[in-house]
This record gives sequence, C-alpha cells and structure tokens, in this order.
Amino acid sequence: MAVGFRRGDEDAVRAVYRRHAGAVMTVAMSVLRNRELAAEAVQQTFFKAWKASSSYDPGREIAPWLYQIARRVAIDIYRKERRPTQSGHEQEVDVGVTEPGIEQSWEAWEVRSALDELSEEERDVVRLSHFEGLTHEEIGRRLGVPVGTVKSRSHRAHRRLAHLLRHLAEVAI
Repeated sequence: MAVGFRRGDEDAVRAVYRRHAGAVMTVAMSVLRNRELAAEAVQQTFFKAWKASSSYDPGREIAPWLYQIARRVAIDIYRKERRPTQSGHEQEVDVGVTEPGIEQSWEAWEVRSALDELSEEERDVVRLSHFEGLTHEEIGRRLGVPVGTVKSRSHRAHRRLAHLLRHLAEVAI
C-alpha cells in the first residue's frame, strides 16, 4: 500500500484515506475543536499528502507523516479563522440607509458654515479632534506645535463654534 501511495495509485490513496481518516480527524479536532473546521482540515491534509506523495518514504510508517501534515494544516486553519476579517466578528446585517431630511441638511450646512468662520489653525484642531479622533498630544505631534497651543486653539474654536451655532439650540427648544 505504501509503495502504491507513493506512486499516486488511486486505490492505494483511497485505502490510506479509509484507514487513517479517523485518526487525522482526531488530530485536527485536538487543534481546532470545531467539527466543520476539522473536516476541512482532513480534506486539506489528504489533498496535501496526495500532492506530496512522491516525497513520502515508503520504508517509514505513513501515519506519523499524515499526522504531521494534519497538525500543520489545522494550525493554519486556526490562524486563518482567528483573523477578524475572516471570522470571529459580528454577523453582517443589512441596514437601511435613509436620506437626511431637510432639517438635518440645513443643520449640517450651518455647522460647515460655522467651521469656515474659524481660522485655519482652529479648523485643523477641530478636524483632527472630532473627525480623526486624535488626542491633544497626537494633534500637537501632527501639527508640530506644543500641547498647550493645541488646547488653547481647541478652546477658542469650540467657544466660537458655540457662539456661531447658538441659534441651532434655540430652534431645537
């Protein structure tokens, strides 16, 4: 059987699969602890073993060779599944998108107009803080200015924005 497997003989490959698939599944389950992923690992293991059959030494026991392949395959699957973009994240849900109403569009226009009233330095601090989520220290490094300067620009900018947008609070009441 081992010599036939090395040559890629289909009957020998089937015989090796029938004889060792259960043990290979056990190896995969010990790493993955998930029946579906382990079944995938078994398939990949035998595919890789078949592709590499010419490198198998028929004078040696085939089981340890298969188990080593199975372990590597299972670890690769485990690593792949741990990546957030592959799995382990919340299930995707379709969400309806609604167009902003006239009131929301008007408020957004008012905020943009108020931002245009700020100096460029103040606008930069507001943008980096609110739209990029940077801390004062990070803003200072990005702009090449001391943290105290960032704080004073932020304070002035927010005070001016509050004054320029006070009419929005009056409309909401």
